[in-house]
Amino acid sequence: MAYFAAILHMEKPELNQQYRKAHLDYLGKRKDEGKVFAMGPFVDGTGGMVIYEADSIDEAKQIASEDPYILAGVRRLELHEWGMLK
Repeated sequence: MAYFAAILHMEKPELNQQYRKAHLDYLGKRKDEGKVFAMGPFVDGTGGMVIYEADSIDEAKQIASEDPYILAGVRRLELHEWGMLK
């Protein structure tokens, strides 16, 4: 299992509130499945970040791409494997 940082860049702030509940519900389900390690917005309003736990970058990309914010074009996805230091 590896960690993947999904940076969600704000693209359409006017649609953010409309899709927020669906986005949070989606992440809640993925968290219950053990696929979300951490999540939260950037305090400057430019987007947010989700740290996914997945077996591969392909799995992380599939999960992250199904986020309602990404599907609706509200946010743009940037995904990187994250080497968390312990």
